[in-house]
Formats: sequence, C-alpha cells, structure tokens
Amino acid sequence: MALRVEALDLSYGASRCLRGVSLEADPGRITCVLGRNGVGKSSLMRAIVGLERAQSGRIVWEGRDIAAMPPAERARAGIGYVPQGREIFPFLTVQENLETALAAASRGARFVPEEVFALFPVLKQFLRRRGGDLSGGQQQQLAIARALTARPRLLILDEPTEGIQPSVIKDIARVIRHLARDRGLAVVLVEQYFEFARDLADRVAVMVRGEVALRGPVGELEDEAVRRLLTV
Repeated sequence: MALRVEALDLSYGASRCLRGVSLEADPGRITCVLGRNGVGKSSLMRAIVGLERAQSGRIVWEGRDIAAMPPAERARAGIGYVPQGREIFPFLTVQENLETALAAASRGARFVPEEVFALFPVLKQFLRRRGGDLSGGQQQQLAIARALTARPRLLILDEPTEGIQPSVIKDIARVIRHLARDRGLAVVLVEQYFEFARDLADRVAVMVRGEVALRGPVGELEDEAVRRLLTV
C-alpha cells in the first residue's frame, strides 16, 4: 500500500472540517473521493500534501509517517498534486510552468520528460505561450503535466474536470487511466460526479460533513446508495 490516511482530524479555528477520516491508495489503482461542495474533500487533499496541518491522525506514505513533513519534502518523496482551480502561473510560459516542478525531481531527472508531451501534445505546440493565454482545458492539462514533471508515484487530482469541456474531460480520463494501469501510479481523484468516478475508479470513498460515510470497491457499492449521499 502506497498511502494510508488514518483517523485524520482537521479544524479551522472552531470549525471542524475532517472527523476521523481514513483513506487508502495503492499503486496501479484509482481511489476516488466523492462528495458535495464543502464536505472536506479539498481539505483532506491539502492535508495529505502538507498544505494543512491535521490536529490528529496519521498520514503514512510508503511506510513512513509524513504528518510532520513539510510540503516540499512530500513532493520530493514522490507525492504529486494537481490543486482545484489548477493554480498555474499565468505570466510564465508553458515551458516555465513545467520547469517549476523540477525542484521536486531527483537530481538525475531535472528535465521535462517527453512523456508529458506524448500525453498532452497540445502543450508542445504552446511551449512559449503564457499559461494565462491557454483555454481552461489546456490549463488543466498543463497543471497535470506540471505535477508529472516531478515523476511522482502518487498523483492527487482535486476536481480535474471542473469547468472543462467534454472533449478534454475524455482526454483527462484517458491519461488518468493510463497513469494508473500502465505506469503503476497510485491515484487519488476528487470528484463531485459519480458517473465520471464510476467509470475510472477502483475504489470510492464518499464524504459527508467531514466524514467518510461510505467506502468500498466500485463494483460492490450500489449506485443509488452513492447518489443518495451526494444529495445530502
């Protein structure tokens, strides 16, 4: 098992947003975290990558408890993150955006891998174009490519289909499937839409009000039970 989150609690002041949350992610598998807006999905992802400090619980990555590890060290340890809203650098070129991830790459891999352009050919055409001049779908592809530039073994994607046109959503789904099935990455995918998750995921965890209300392999969960929780 690559990632194991155990009984994580996280609060912002008096507001408790994660309540004893546990989650697992394995190499070659896609774990999808589902839930409506505001249930704690993004807070959980930010805690895993070190951008939020949990009050209690454990985050174990490849057998090591990383709960006290700074975000930059987690990135160097093989955890890639594509945040909600993409957060590319709008005034940097596509090439420069990709190169910002090289600080987390190993010493012998500080170059943008060609695989990035094989997965997202449009980026090679626009290497000198500023990130802010790309379409929303192209920016999302750039955000994923930037995370892959650091050669992660775990890839966390926070709502990568949000605000994206259907044709690009299909491309992103194809890439996610390839990264897990063919490259053996552990993938954690945050989504609001069950249909997209059901087609991709091996395992699903449904969050409600800061807790995991339902979890299990996709094939063992009833669609109606999942949809019901997504309307709570």
